[in-house]
Amino acid sequence: MKSICFYFQVHQPFRLRTYRFFDIGRNHFYYDDYFNRMIMRRIAEKCYLPMNEILMQQIKEFGSRFKVSFSISGLAIEQMELYSPEVLESFKKLVDTGNVEILAETYAHSLSSLKDAAEFERQVKAHSEKIEQVFGVRPVSFRNTELIYSDNIGAQVAEMGFKVMLTEGAKHVLGWKSPNYMYANAINPKLKVLLRNFRLSDDIAFRFSQQSWSEWPVTAEKFVGWLDKINPNEEVVNLFMDYETFGEHQWASSGIFNFMKALPAAILKHGKYSFSTPAILAEKLQPVSAIHVPYPISWADEERDVTAWLGNDMQDESFAKLYALSETIRNSKDIELMRDWNYLQSSDHFYYMCTKWFSDGDVHKYFNHYPSPYEAYINFMNVLSDFQNRVNKKYPDTSKMFQEVAEKSGQIVKQIGNQANEAIEDLTAKAKSRIKRGEESIKPVFDDIKSLSDARIKKLIKDIEAEDLVAALKDAEQELVNKVIPNMSKAARKKYDELEQSLKIKKSQVNQIRKTIEEKLRGLI
Repeated sequence: MKSICFYFQVHQPFRLRTYRFFDIGRNHFYYDDYFNRMIMRRIAEKCYLPMNEILMQQIKEFGSRFKVSFSISGLAIEQMELYSPEVLESFKKLVDTGNVEILAETYAHSLSSLKDAAEFERQVKAHSEKIEQVFGVRPVSFRNTELIYSDNIGAQVAEMGFKVMLTEGAKHVLGWKSPNYMYANAINPKLKVLLRNFRLSDDIAFRFSQQSWSEWPVTAEKFVGWLDKINPNEEVVNLFMDYETFGEHQWASSGIFNFMKALPAAILKHGKYSFSTPAILAEKLQPVSAIHVPYPISWADEERDVTAWLGNDMQDESFAKLYALSETIRNSKDIELMRDWNYLQSSDHFYYMCTKWFSDGDVHKYFNHYPSPYEAYINFMNVLSDFQNRVNKKYPDTSKMFQEVAEKSGQIVKQIGNQANEAIEDLTAKAKSRIKRGEESIKPVFDDIKSLSDARIKKLIKDIEAEDLVAALKDAEQELVNKVIPNMSKAARKKYDELEQSLKIKKSQVNQIRKTIEEKLRGLI
C-alpha cells in the first residue's frame, strides 16, 4: 500500500519597518507591528483557522487513517502568541489528536545551516524546546528552512539525533530516479531522507487556480487518477507545500477548500493508499539508496538551489555582515540582542533582496512588500548598522571587525550603482543602433502569443475561424496550444475539436495563417 505524506510549512517573519539612515543610533525598535499584526490576522482568517477546521473534521471522520505533518517556525509561534492566540490553540488541538506530527526546524527560519554550524545547532535546539513547551511533544523528524539540504547539512542533522529529514526531489540531483522512495544521507546513512514530489505538490500549490493550464480544474478524483498512474512499486508520494497555499495563495473562491475536503475520502476510497507522517515512514521504510547532494538544494525556483536568498552581491554581503556577529551574540546574555538576532536571521529578509527577473520573477514580486530589492537591501543594512552599534557598545572588542565589513558594504553599494549605470548605457547604445538600422519596429512572431494575457488572447482569436486556428496551432508548442485553447468560445472550441482530427493541412497554409495572425498580433503588443 502506497503512503501519502502531507507536510505543510507555517512561517511568518517579523517584517521590518521603514528604517532610515537617521534612525541609526536613535531608535532601536526595528519592526512594523501594525503590518505584522495585519498580515497574521488576515492569514489566520483566510487560511489557518478554516484549514485547521477542515483537517480536524477529516481526523474526526477517518480517525487514525488520516495524518498530516507541520513545521511551525519559532517566529510564527511568537506572532500567533502576540496577534492570533486562537490560531495557536487550533494547532494545539490538532496535535493533541495524535494524527499530526510537528517537525523540528531552525527557530528563526534562518539560513544558518549554510554559514554557521554552531548557530544552526543552537537554533534547532531552541526550536525543539519551543515546540515541546507549546505542544507538549518533542520533534523527532527534521526539515530545514525552505527544504535546504546537502550531504554535509544532513550529516549534521543526523548528529543532532534526528532519524529522518525532508528535502526537494530536485531533477538535477535525482536524474532518472524517482522521488517516491525513501533515501539515505550519503555521509551518514542512518539519516533517512524523504523527497518532495514537486510535480504533484505544485499542481496544488501553484497550478490549482491557473485556468490556462490544460488540467484545470483540478478535482479530488482527477488528482487520485494522477496518483494511480505512478508505478505501483513506488512506496511514498510526498506532498510538501506552504500552508498558506490554502486560502491565501489559492483563494477560497478557487475551490481549494472544497478540494481538500474531498481529497482524503477519494484517496482512501479504494484501499490502495494510506496517510503517513515522516516519523511513521522512518520506521516503516528502508532506503533504496543514498542520495548524493554535494551542493545545497531547496524547493525554491526552477533552479532548486539557494540563489533565491544568496544569489547577488547585496544578499551575499548582508548575509556575511550579519553572521560576523554569530559568536559574539551566542555568548551574550542580553535578551533583547538575542531576540533581534533571531528576528534578523529570518531568510525572508534575504529573499526580498532577490533580483531574479525572469522565470521566477513574478513569484518573488508576490512575496516582496518592498518596492524593489535594492530598497529591501538598504532598509536591512540600516537596521543591521544600528544593531551592530548596540553590539559594539556592549562588546567593544568587535568594533574593528564590523568596521571592515561596513567598508566592504560601501564598496558593494558603489559597485551596484556602477553596474546599473553601465547597463543603462548599454541598453541606450543598443536602442540607438537599432533605430539607425531601421529596426525600431520589431515585428512580433507567432510564439509571442505565449506571453499574452488571457484577455488579449481572447481579443486576438475572436474573429479567427476555427479552421484557421486548427491550421495555426498545428505542430505548435504545447505551451502555446495550452494558452490559446482555453480562451476559445464554446462554439469555436467545439468546432475546433471536430476539425482537429479530420482537417488536412498543408505547410504553406500553416505559414500563411500564422503570418496573418502575426499582423493582428502586432496591434496588441
